[in-house]
Amino acid sequence: MVGNTTRAAIISDRRITGLSTDVIAELVAEIGPLWHERHQAMLVSRPRKRAVGAGAKHQLVFVDRLLAALVHLRHGVTHDVLSCWFGVDRSTITRAISEVRPLLAERGCSVSPGVRLQTLAQVVDHLGTSGKTGIIDGTEIRVRRPAAGRKDRDKFISGKNKQNAIKAMVLTDQEGRVLYCSPAKPGSCADITHARQSGLVRLLADGPAVEILADAGYQGLGAQTGGRVVTPPHRKFKKNAPDWYEEMYERQRKAHSSRRIRVEHGIAHLKNWRALARHLGRREHMSDMVQAVASLLSHQQTADLIPARQK
Repeated sequence: MVGNTTRAAIISDRRITGLSTDVIAELVAEIGPLWHERHQAMLVSRPRKRAVGAGAKHQLVFVDRLLAALVHLRHGVTHDVLSCWFGVDRSTITRAISEVRPLLAERGCSVSPGVRLQTLAQVVDHLGTSGKTGIIDGTEIRVRRPAAGRKDRDKFISGKNKQNAIKAMVLTDQEGRVLYCSPAKPGSCADITHARQSGLVRLLADGPAVEILADAGYQGLGAQTGGRVVTPPHRKFKKNAPDWYEEMYERQRKAHSSRRIRVEHGIAHLKNWRALARHLGRREHMSDMVQAVASLLSHQQTADLIPARQK
C-alpha cells in the first residue's frame, strides 16, 4: 500500500484524481461508512469457518481503494499499473474498484451542497421549481466487439458511427452542468427510443411546465410532451427552396444550436475522464462507470461554484 506521503501527494494534486481535496474528503466521509457496512454485511452473510474479524487484515485501506477507483476513472489506468503503484495484488485493485464504483454511481448528481438528483423525475421537478431550461443529448462510448456467435451481437453496433458502442442519455442545465446521466443502452438504440424508455415523455407530459432543448434526433417528442421538448425546425422544402426560406431556416437552426451547445460542453467534460473515452473492460460495468463519472463531475462543478469565503 502507498505511504502517507504518496497518498497526500495524490490527494493534493487535482490533475491525478480530477477532484479537489475538499471533494475527496467529502467522498471519504460519505462513502466510507457505506463501504464498511456493505463489507461487514457480506462477511456475515456467507458461511464461515472462522469468526468475523479473524484472518488476514486489509492491506488496502478504504482511502486507497477510493483513490485507486478515481485514478482509474480519470486516466483509464490499468489495474496492473495501479497494483504496482499501491503495492498490492492486481485482484485486490479489481475488487476495490468493483466495490467503490457502484457506491459512486448511486450518489446522483449534485446541484447544490446537500442536494442530489438521483432520478430523472427529480431532475424534471428541479427544472420546474428553478425555472431553468434543460438540454438533452445522447453520447456513445466505444466498447469491445461481442464474441462471435453471441445472440445479440449486432445490438451494440451504432447506426451513427458504425462501431460497437454503448449509449447514455445526458441531461444538463443551460450552463452545461450535468444533472442526470442515464444507465447505458446498446449502441443500436436510437436517441428518441432511449428517451421514451427512460420515462421522459411521461414525466414531461404529466409534470411541471419545463423547457427541454434537444437536437433533431428527438423530433417527435415535442408533440408527445405538449411542446416541452424543443427541437430544430423541420425543413419544409427539400428542393428548390426560396432564398427567403433558406435564410429564415438557417437563422432558426443556428439560434437553436447556440442554445443547445451547452450539453456538448457537458458531454466533453465527461469524456475528459479517460475511462469514458473508450472502454476496454466489461460492457456490464458501463452503466455504473458512466453514472459514477457524472456524479463526480457534478460534485466538483458544484464545489467550484461555491465562493472561496464560504468554503
